[in-house]
Amino acid sequence: ANKLLLFDIDGTLVDTEGAGLVALEAGFFKAFPFCRERSFPTLDLGGATDSSVVAFLLDHFEIEDHGDHRDLFFDEYLQALDCYMREFRSRGKGRILPGVPELLGRLRAREDCLLGILTGNVEAGARLKLKHFDIDHHFGFGAFGTDHETRNGLGPIAIDRAEVVAGRRFDPSSVVILGDTLKDIACARAFNARVIAVATGGASEKILGSGSPDILLPNFVDTAASIEAIDSLFTSDR
Repeated sequence: ANKLLLFDIDGTLVDTEGAGLVALEAGFFKAFPFCRERSFPTLDLGGATDSSVVAFLLDHFEIEDHGDHRDLFFDEYLQALDCYMREFRSRGKGRILPGVPELLGRLRAREDCLLGILTGNVEAGARLKLKHFDIDHHFGFGAFGTDHETRNGLGPIAIDRAEVVAGRRFDPSSVVILGDTLKDIACARAFNARVIAVATGGASEKILGSGSPDILLPNFVDTAASIEAIDSLFTSDR
């Protein structure tokens, strides 16, 4: 493989339709029940890392930020996430985004492409979401939201892990990030990777266009066009 493709999860591959946010709140109050009398703050999760989210919540509720408190929160959050994703599915909520299964299947079958994850989710949460929608088998490695406090620090980590899997080093120019937020675009730029923005999350095509991605797609519905877009990044100068 000489092309490294790093996919975001929420808003790019799947839409949990709110299960993640509900689980964050439920998990936090289960971990820290003495905070229940206070209202849960509004969170902007688009492109955020779970590390930054838990840091914000601990600060907001004036709880000391240390490893034991983070571990307690993530234990409760992951249990809640599993529970709410199952509950949401029973109510017909949550979906894999259109065209994603076909795109991943086609890309994974190619010898020149290595697929990985680059997400703000904690690894266990990322795996849970991917498994829930039966696409976890496409991804053998990734960089996750507890690997670095900021998303911009995840690119080099993903490259290091890809090297272990592929047995070769990937230059940033041979890396493409696929995501649905301005933070995905900024993350790619932070380590000189290329980026395809897809308007299937909360950001419109106009908003994503303001970040000047290499390519902007409305969705992954047209598998051939999506693959052509990816391949074009390796045959032209930016």
